[in-house]
Amino acid sequence: MRQQEAWKEERERGISNMQSLLKFITCGSVDDGKSTLIGHMLYDAKLLFADQERALELDSKVGSTGGAVDYSLLLDGLMAEREQGITIDVAYRYFTTDNRSFIVADTPGHEEYTRNMAVGASFAELAVILVDASKGVLVQTKRHTRICALMGIKHIVYAINKMDLIDYDQNTFKEIVRNIKKMTAEYEFKSLFTIPVSATEGDNITTKSDKMPWFKEGTLLNYLENIDIAGRTDETGFVMPVQRVCRPNHTFRGFEGQIEAGNISVGDEVVSLPSGESANVKSILVTNKEADTAFKGQAVTIQLDREVDVSRGCMLCKDTDLNVGKMFTAKLLWMDDTKLVAGKNYFLKIGTKMVPAVVMNIKYKIDVNEGNHVQTDRLYKNEIAVCDISCSDKIVFDEFKHHKELGGFILIDRISNMTSACGVVEHSLRRDDNLTWHNMDITRELRANQKGQSPKTIWLTGLSGAGKSTIVNELEKKLFETGKHTMVLDGDNIRMGLNKNLGFKEQDRIENIRRIAEVSKLMNDAGIIVLTSFISPFRLDRRNAKDIIGQDSFIEIYISTPVEECERRDVKGLYKKARKGEIPNFSGISSPYEPPENPDIELDTTGQSLEDSINYIMEKLEKYM
Repeated sequence: MRQQEAWKEERERGISNMQSLLKFITCGSVDDGKSTLIGHMLYDAKLLFADQERALELDSKVGSTGGAVDYSLLLDGLMAEREQGITIDVAYRYFTTDNRSFIVADTPGHEEYTRNMAVGASFAELAVILVDASKGVLVQTKRHTRICALMGIKHIVYAINKMDLIDYDQNTFKEIVRNIKKMTAEYEFKSLFTIPVSATEGDNITTKSDKMPWFKEGTLLNYLENIDIAGRTDETGFVMPVQRVCRPNHTFRGFEGQIEAGNISVGDEVVSLPSGESANVKSILVTNKEADTAFKGQAVTIQLDREVDVSRGCMLCKDTDLNVGKMFTAKLLWMDDTKLVAGKNYFLKIGTKMVPAVVMNIKYKIDVNEGNHVQTDRLYKNEIAVCDISCSDKIVFDEFKHHKELGGFILIDRISNMTSACGVVEHSLRRDDNLTWHNMDITRELRANQKGQSPKTIWLTGLSGAGKSTIVNELEKKLFETGKHTMVLDGDNIRMGLNKNLGFKEQDRIENIRRIAEVSKLMNDAGIIVLTSFISPFRLDRRNAKDIIGQDSFIEIYISTPVEECERRDVKGLYKKARKGEIPNFSGISSPYEPPENPDIELDTTGQSLEDSINYIMEKLEKYM
C-alpha cells in the first residue's frame, strides 16, 4: 500500500510539473525578430547568468546594432547565423520564472530551412508566430501557421513585432489582426492571441509598454506564464510502442518502451499488435525498480505471463481501438530537394516501426495562401499535400487527432537516408480493410519442384542499344535447351500491351517497373524463370523491383556497354532523335542513367561476340540457379 501511495504521489507531482511546463516555438517569416524577442525576454526577466550577460554585451559591440545590445545573439550561436543575421538551425532554450518553466525552440524563418521549423513544431504545445508590423502577413507567415496546425499545435500567439517602426500605430495593428483572423478561420485552434510588441525596444515583452496604452491585455511573458494548455484529449486506453526486447537471461523476457497513453498495472490484460495475441502483465520495471502501476510518459519494462509474438515496432495496448493495416491517407509536408511523384518508394517510420512504403497517389496539394485544393501529380519542397500511402507490411496506427504519437510519421529516402517528409495520418483506407491474402494449397515450392527448377527473375538493365534484347533472346534459348521453363518480358513488348497506358514521365516509368516486378513475382510463384529486358535507369526503381520480387529471387545483370558504342549501333535511330530533342527524357542523353553499384553480373558487349557473351552469362548464372 505504501508503494502504491508513493507512486500516486509521484504521479500527481509529475502531472503538476507537466502542467507548469510550457514547450513553445517562435516562428514566422525571415527577419521578423524571433531570436531578438526571446533574447530580450531572457535579458529583461533576469534569466541570464552574469557571464552570459557580459558575453552578450561584448559580442554586441562588434555586431550590426551600433554597439547596442543585440539580443538575437543569445539564440543565434552559429557563425553562419551571425554573419547573415538569420536563424538557420533550431535553438533550444530552457528557463524558469516564478510561475512556470519553459522550453522554447527558436526556429528559422527562411523558406530554405522550413524543415528545421517543422522539427521545432513537432515538439511544441504553443507557437509564437511573429509578424513584422511594417510588412503585415507574408507567405511564410501563412506557411508556418499551416505547419503548426499540421503538427497538432492548438495554441497560437501572433506577436505583431517592430511596432516602433510604425510609430506604435493602433490602426495598423488592427488591420493586421483582421488579416490574421481571416487567415486562421479554417483552423480549429483552442486559443489565439494577438499582441503588439517591439522585440528591439522591449515593448510588451516582459513589461507593459507606455507607448501603446490602447492595448490593455498585459505582456507576452505574462500571457505565456498563465495560459492553460491542459485540455481534453482524444487519447484513450493504454498504448506502449515496443522499442526493445530485453532478454538478459533465459528466465526473463521484457518489453521496453515509453508509455504514450493511459496507465498499466500488474495483472492487466494487454494485446500485442499487429499479431492480436493477448497476455497478462506479470511485472513492471520503472528503471530498475519494480512497480505495481506505470503511467503515461514513463519509460518502462513490461514482462508478460506467457510467450507472445512481440518485437521492436509492435504495440502493447489495453482498452483502445487502433488501426492495423497497410494503407492510409495522410497529410504531409514535403521537405526534400527532389520532387515527389506517385509511385516512389521510401522508408516510413511511425512510432518505433520502420517499413518500406510507397506514395500511391497525390490526391491534391494545399495552396499556402488560401488553403485551396490544387490538383497535381508532383510535389516540390515545402509544399503540403494529401496523399495515399501503402506500406509493405502491416503497421499499427491511429488518426493523428486521436493519438499524436501513433498518427505522426516521417518518410526517409532509401538511398540518402535523409528525411524527405513529415506527415500525419488522416484516416485508414477502407480498401485495405476489405482485402485478405489467401494462401493456396498449391504453393510456389510445389510448382517449382514439379518443374525441377529454382524460379528466379533475371533482370537485365542497361542503355538502349546495349544489347539487352538480343542477349535475353539467346539466353532464353540456352535455358530452354536445358529443360528450363522460362518467360521473357521485353520492354517494348510490355509497353505495347500491359503498360500501353503509360508514358515516359517519371511517375509513368516508376509505375512501368512496378508492374513488371509484380508480374515477375507472380510468374516466379508459378515456378517459372523470368527474364526481363528493360533500361530501368534508376537505382531506386530497381531496388523497389528487388523488394517486390524478393532478395533471393532477383538476379541483376548490368549490360555496361558505353553510350558511345550504343549510339554507334543506334539500331532504332533513337539516339539521333534524342540528340535533336525529338525524344524527351531519353536515358543517357536527356535523362540520367544510374548504373548498378553492385550488380550480380556485369557484361560490356563492345567487341564481344553474341556466343561469348551468352557463355559468360551462363557460367556466372550457375551459382544462382
